[in-house]
Amino acid sequence: MHDRADGLDTAFLTAASIALELIRQPDVSEQWNRPSALPKLSVGALACHLGSQPLRVAELLATNTVVAPLSSADGHYGRAAWVRSSSPDDPINDRSVDEAEAALGDRALHNRVAAAVRAVQDLLASGAASEVILIPWQGWSLRRDDFLLTRLVEIVVHSDDLAHSVGIATPQFPEDVFAPVGGLLMRLAVRRHGQHAVISTLTRRERAQAISAF
Repeated sequence: MHDRADGLDTAFLTAASIALELIRQPDVSEQWNRPSALPKLSVGALACHLGSQPLRVAELLATNTVVAPLSSADGHYGRAAWVRSSSPDDPINDRSVDEAEAALGDRALHNRVAAAVRAVQDLLASGAASEVILIPWQGWSLRRDDFLLTRLVEIVVHSDDLAHSVGIATPQFPEDVFAPVGGLLMRLAVRRHGQHAVISTLTRRERAQAISAF
């Protein structure tokens, strides 16, 4: 994973900046109201969902909690209700908030996300960021690195979704961002499908299976 100097602090700031650059692409603005590659989400709503990752980190990073953290980010995905949902119509997958934010327009999103990235940078640089972060919409907490890892997953995955939706190249993330995300997704895929399915899919085209981490 990471050398523990600043954990995933720097990696998150890098990823958030790449996400902001993607959100600002003219192709995204030009196709704002068109359907995205994800069910029931416009391009604008998907951009807002991607942009909400720095916003959530800015909101929660300095909060204090007495709730003991889960042991890992893996446990977070083992408990999250959306992972177990089977339909985009499930209430847990409601994206009306993203659509409402998309209605405010692309420039409003650019400004909100840029401000959030600056706020996160200031919190991390000043030492004001908490070591344990409560995730209020889940009801549990994570250590900061684990919380930031869940946000990195969101950024990497939804950057690919957004780029694909508007027909541009998916951003390339540096190793310090991509490696922990890839490691987590590998562990989740193995937990869900077993080692054999994952190894066969990665190494043997004739035995490849349709597998997903979620």
